[in-house]
Order: sequence, then structure tokens, then C-alpha cells
Amino acid sequence: MNVRRRLISGSAIAAVTALGVGTLSACSDSSAASGDTGKFDVVASFYPMAYLAERIGGSHVHVTTLTSPGQEPHDLEISPRQIGGLERSDAVLYLKGLQPSVDKAVDQSPVRTKIDAATLTTLEEHGTEAGGRAAEHEGHDHEGENGKDPHIWLDPVRYAEVARGVGRAFEKADPDHAADYKKNTAALVGQLDELNTDFREGLAHTRSKVFITTHAAFGYLAERYGLTEEAISGLDPESEPSGARVRELQRLARTDGVSTVFYETLVSDKTAKTVAGDAGLKTDVLDPIEGITEKSRGQDYLAVQRANLKALQSALGSK
Repeated sequence: MNVRRRLISGSAIAAVTALGVGTLSACSDSSAASGDTGKFDVVASFYPMAYLAERIGGSHVHVTTLTSPGQEPHDLEISPRQIGGLERSDAVLYLKGLQPSVDKAVDQSPVRTKIDAATLTTLEEHGTEAGGRAAEHEGHDHEGENGKDPHIWLDPVRYAEVARGVGRAFEKADPDHAADYKKNTAALVGQLDELNTDFREGLAHTRSKVFITTHAAFGYLAERYGLTEEAISGLDPESEPSGARVRELQRLARTDGVSTVFYETLVSDKTAKTVAGDAGLKTDVLDPIEGITEKSRGQDYLAVQRANLKALQSALGSK
């Protein structure tokens, strides 16, 4: 496994052009109620699922997103209004194990088509110490169901597998538009294949293979491209790590040629700057793409992933 994570003590812690879709279109709504829109009504749990639904569904779908832009997906608590919209929808697309309130609502919902992205690819355990403690995020268990890492969308290959499964589910649930769903899925998978090629070639020859993050989200990406993630995983990504942990990371940075400590767009860079500290390391953004905001380096998944690739190439010393 190419991911190394350590828990800190309690006191510490994309442009789409082929189809002209761009970011989520007017057919997507983060708050409007589902049902009776005259389209195939899909409720998506958070941005990576909404992006798939919108790209694959095209003009035939109306997508409602449960997690607002800028909201931490792990902390989502569904409102009664959202539950009502879910019950009136034609389909729900979610990632079981990531958002407990969504899992509970889906289990209790009469919606006919329930698409669990976790069943459409393989999930693995990342970053569990020998003692059996899993990394946590802002007070919530950061592992998915059965201790599996839920961040499958950050690996373009696994994300493409999920896309194919979503396409098949849409074709079955709405057969009148099956041909379009098949075509849209093929176009999206083609772009994800290109993204995978760009990552593989762009990270094949680098000075270092180790990167430090404050958010333990990049295990699948690291494994896919032969990298090692050193994640500062703790109860609160904004809390300061212990002095011992800072010294350990600084030592690892010197040993492994690390130049940069990455933080994410939805939390403060305080921890990253603490670790960078006196070691003279830089800080930069590596976006887990849990939502698109004005701070995102791109307006959609593909654009932000390419920004992530550039950040990694710069930090790792791409040759």
C-alpha cells in the first residue's frame, strides 16, 4: 500500500468542452425539491455524484444535490425538506459509508432506483494503524463502511468504473433515453481515460514520490500513480499538530525530498503552515473535490483534477 498515515494525539489534530456541459447546468439544483419536473429526477448526495448524474443524464435529468457548495460532506445532516424531495425522486445516487444521514434516509426512502457508487468499483482500506484506529475528520469517522476509504472519485480509473455503472442504472431506470445515456457515459469515460493518462505520464518521473496533506483523501490517487501520501490525520484538520509530529514530518520532508505541505479548499491552511514552519516548506492546495466553490481552481471535476496534477508536479519536481 502506498499510503502512510499517522494519527495525531487529541491535543493536535475541471473544463468540460466535448459536450458543452461545463459545470453543473441549469438542470441541477442544490436546493429545489425533486419530483414532478417532467424529467428523470435524480438526487445526488454530494458534488462528485452530482457531476456524474449531470454528465451522464444530460438534458434528460433534473439533479438535486443534498450537499451545498462549500459544505463539508462528512458533516451533512439532511433536512425534512430534503427527505421529502428524496422520496419524490426517480433515483438517488450516493456513496454509502461517506454520509451517515444520507445512508439512513436512502434506506428508509421508497425511491425506486438506489445507486450506491461504492458497489460500482472496489474500495480498500487506507491508513489504518496497527492498533486499529482509523483516521478521523472533524470529529467524524473518516473511513467509509467497514473501514474502507470512500474517496474513490479522486482516482480517475475508479471514477470511470462508477460512471459506467451509473450509466447502466440510468439506462435501466429510464429506457426511453437509454441511447443518450450510453453515449454520454462513453464521452465522460473517454475524458476520464485521458485524465488518467495525463496523471500517469505527468507523474512518472519526479524527484520525490512523497507528498504531505492535511486531509487524508488521496490514498487511491497515490496508489494509482506510485506515490506515497503522508497525511496529518486527526480529529480536527484545523487544530495544530504536536511538536513531536511536526518534527517527524519535517524529518520525513528532508529524507524524502518533500517541498510542499498541501491543504484543502474547505478548511484553513493553519495546520499546513504549522507543519511547513521552520523547515522552509511551501504550502499549496490539493483539492479533494468534495464541492466546487469560488475558491476552487476550476469550475468542474476535470478542471480541478488537472489543477491537482499541476500542483503535484510542482511539489514533487516533475522531470
